Amino acid sequence: MSDAEARSIGPSRGPTAAGEAGPRVEVLSARDVPLGGPRAMTVRRTLPQRARTLIGAWCFADHYGPDDVAETGGMDVAPHPHIGLQTVSWLFSGEIEHRDSLGIHAFVRPGELNLMTGGNGIAHSEVSTPATTVLHGVQLWVALPGEHRHTARAFHHHVPRPVALDGGEVRVFLGSLAGDTSPVPTFTPLLGAEVTLQPRASVTLAVDERFEHGLLVDQGEVRLAGTPLGRSDLGYLGPGQATLSITNTTDGAARMILLGGPPFDEQIVMWWNFVGRAHDEIVRAREEWQHASDRFGEVMGYDGDRLPAPALPGVAIRPRRNPAPPNPERHAMATPAAPVVRRVEDKHRYEILVDGVLAGFTEYLDRDEQRVFYHTEIGDAFAGQGLASRLVRQALTDVRDAGKRIVPVCPYVAGFLEKHDGFADITDPVTPDVRHWLREALH
Repeated sequence: MSDAEARSIGPSRGPTAAGEAGPRVEVLSARDVPLGGPRAMTVRRTLPQRARTLIGAWCFADHYGPDDVAETGGMDVAPHPHIGLQTVSWLFSGEIEHRDSLGIHAFVRPGELNLMTGGNGIAHSEVSTPATTVLHGVQLWVALPGEHRHTARAFHHHVPRPVALDGGEVRVFLGSLAGDTSPVPTFTPLLGAEVTLQPRASVTLAVDERFEHGLLVDQGEVRLAGTPLGRSDLGYLGPGQATLSITNTTDGAARMILLGGPPFDEQIVMWWNFVGRAHDEIVRAREEWQHASDRFGEVMGYDGDRLPAPALPGVAIRPRRNPAPPNPERHAMATPAAPVVRRVEDKHRYEILVDGVLAGFTEYLDRDEQRVFYHTEIGDAFAGQGLASRLVRQALTDVRDAGKRIVPVCPYVAGFLEKHDGFADITDPVTPDVRHWLREALH
């Protein structure tokens, strides 16, 4: 998948510390990215972020749909290039036609893996088929290690078998999990799997302790090692975990993508559809694509022109890598306390504290059985840490526990509810009557 609008790695809401017990989980929240065009299909991007560039060798994760192609036009990505990576396509619904410069003409279908190795250079196109009504899936990239990043083009297709869990099911498309192993070769140890859980079910999965893991939620709301994750959230756990505990906290099915691999200790440069090691390497690849170099080959059968490369930024693209994993002994002593959310009744607000310091709050007023949220604020010193999401989630959970209903006058709370449907059953609309009452109450 190509994003011609992307110029560099954008901002994120950053990591959130885990709960008070259990392993430490970072919660990476997605940002919306339009893929371009008059009826742009918008994807939700969780990797890369400023807080985390990679999970193992996984360096890119786009989550899209359910997308009504009658409204958006679906996916129509003209031939575009890749270097230094592998693309992993996985669908939940719909169908995508794939053509590449290796001469492969294939279809991406739900529950079937298509893995394309770009290596030194490849081009491909992706178009949703006419029979597709709803498009829904993930597009993932894997960074190739330095010694293999100029490898030859390749393509693999695999249909993993469903493996029953107690309360769910797993389909392993890369690596090994739950007694199943994918036959698809990779250049670094990797794990990629779809996990589904029945309503209110829990599962504990045995995993490789050398791996760091990311759990991307497609459907429902879950807890990873006790930390809540909503739709499109990606929960990150560092190495050292022999098991992963996942709980579906909803009355419907939950579906997730589990990614893993040992920490990738190389610096990478990511720009547009290229993964390299230095700015000059990216400049050279762009120039060769623009001049139709033999490096990328030709995609046959696509009805239209190639996708031109966007302009390079005016500054050198800097290499990026994740921060080194902390020393376990030092981490145990130095890890700050998890953020604490508390309700302060006399101030009519919920507060979030970091190491005992007030980091932000969300204000409300009670109106009979409704709790009307009208303002949320996080201090500048605490911005970009995912604290607003944590604060609002716990505040809304408290509303449910109190038997009240939510009225989201506050734009942040309203936006949170649009992305997390677990509170839809206790949410009331913001009516003119509510707004009038709120103005009177505040004055």
